Amino acid sequence: MALTGASDPSAEAEASGEKPFLLRALQIAVVVSLYWVTSISMVFLNKYLLDSPSLQLDTPIFVTFYQCLVTTLLCKGLSALATCCPGAVDFPSLRLDLRVARSVLPLSVVFIGMITFNNLCLKYVGVAFYNVGRSLTTVFNVLLSYLLLKQTTSFYALLTCGIIIGGFWLGVDQEGAEGTLSWLGTVFGVLASLCVSLNAIYTKKVLPVVDGSIWRLTFYNNANACILFLPLLLLLGELQALRDFAQLGSAHFWGMMTLGGLFGFAIGYVTGLQIKFTSPLTHNVSGTAKACAQTVLAVLYYEETKSFLWWTSNMMVLGGSSAYTWVRGWEMKKTPEEPSPKEGEKSAMGV
Repeated sequence: MALTGASDPSAEAEASGEKPFLLRALQIAVVVSLYWVTSISMVFLNKYLLDSPSLQLDTPIFVTFYQCLVTTLLCKGLSALATCCPGAVDFPSLRLDLRVARSVLPLSVVFIGMITFNNLCLKYVGVAFYNVGRSLTTVFNVLLSYLLLKQTTSFYALLTCGIIIGGFWLGVDQEGAEGTLSWLGTVFGVLASLCVSLNAIYTKKVLPVVDGSIWRLTFYNNANACILFLPLLLLLGELQALRDFAQLGSAHFWGMMTLGGLFGFAIGYVTGLQIKFTSPLTHNVSGTAKACAQTVLAVLYYEETKSFLWWTSNMMVLGGSSAYTWVRGWEMKKTPEEPSPKEGEKSAMGV
């Protein structure tokens, strides 16, 4: 059960060369399916916890706090298990260092914004519109890369961003025309997209502080988040709302909450696994296809009827994202990118 993802590339290449094609294809199919099931299940489960008429729980910050707490405990538990059984579990050693925690703190604030705005967006918009509502991440990546890192973007990549923006505005227009638009949810989606981009940029700067380990960074981010969420729970009155919650003693409720935390932890692992067995480019393509499947499933599950232009907006967003991925992959082949620390540990946290 290797969770660090660190391995010898030459050994992997040699091993993959020895594997029969059908076996390798089966492995890839299983890993991609695992990523899809985990990601889609996490979105639908979070929607249930945040906005279920049967649950009637209006504490989005507490839901996010609890998921961070579960992730922190899982990281610490797996670290302890790796120490006791080094042959069974491969996980980095974790020890809470206050100096490291302080160094990671600025990134943790961005991380809190990312996961909180993601959940708030999901609370106020439907699962079918969720991907469009958070579709500006690529646009913010390009904008912030120029403003903060002084990196320019090619004309073709900018063109794909234009398609994404067009799809976003068309989607907002069509949600409004159908009477299902939540401006608050849309604003939270835009803020979530901004925080996702900032998180990606600052993660690269903070990684050396945790020896290039994504799992150590995950531990510190979630531990910091648990502490920073506490005053928010008090200020927003969610602790009082939780005390008045009718199902507070329900095993079903806490089971679903814990399952949401497990999915939040698992998405990082299966994302890294998909990148390891395919490639970063294939992972992005898989993510786009997963978003399409998730939208269709949401429309069917909630028995919604959508117009042709609404579907067009989704296709513009997904098509623009796929085109951007292809353009960036083509440009990176022309100009090889420097390898980042512990490449195998890459993961998309909180998506």
